[in-house]
Amino acid sequence: MSAETLSLLEMAQQGNEEACERVLRENTGLIWSVVRRFFGRGVETDDLYQLGCLGFFKAVKGFDLTYGTQFSTYAVPKIAGEIRRFLRDDGPVKVERSVRERALAVCGARDRLRAALGREPALSELAEETGFAVEELAELELAAAAPESLQQEFGDGLALEDILSSGTTEEGMVERIALRAGIDALPRQEKLTVLLRFYKGLTQDQTARVLGVSQVQVSRLERRALQNLKKELEA
Repeated sequence: MSAETLSLLEMAQQGNEEACERVLRENTGLIWSVVRRFFGRGVETDDLYQLGCLGFFKAVKGFDLTYGTQFSTYAVPKIAGEIRRFLRDDGPVKVERSVRERALAVCGARDRLRAALGREPALSELAEETGFAVEELAELELAAAAPESLQQEFGDGLALEDILSSGTTEEGMVERIALRAGIDALPRQEKLTVLLRFYKGLTQDQTARVLGVSQVQVSRLERRALQNLKKELEA
């Protein structure tokens, strides 16, 4: 990335309106390239573009100027995530509403008990507080669990966080549930690779030993899994 681009982004992050307008103009093509993916979803083209611009400005605000990554690499999933979140909230619910509501209820109950007890509540205490069976709680916890590392990169340099949009605690939980559902729908080896790498924190070499394959095959499995997850979450 050029020094001029870095300077422009830095000024935009500081609230310089002229810099914001310029960086938007210079990236209009990038925004449209993402917006076109969502044509035919029942949303007006101009509205999709406005959503894309919103995601773009969130990318500008959140971009780490010292990280060394191309801004476009960071911006594309942010733009797409903003549009996906709108389509998810405005259209058919992609995550079962009952799962979402129960997971949120568990989250609220845990916060209350943590404050009252001064420690993490046991599953039995959560079950009593929510009225859910321990087995049901375990299932909900698994569905809404965050991976060990959202930032850990796949073989092609992208990470799980690149296919999730940022937002409120509730939005984050819904996206984690959607992500876990997508992982569970993957072919067996792809699913195991993602779970071992990103939920258990194993290295590629460790994962290869567990699966009985080569490190190169693990890298390929990761790449295919990421592609399939992106399709699933953008559908």
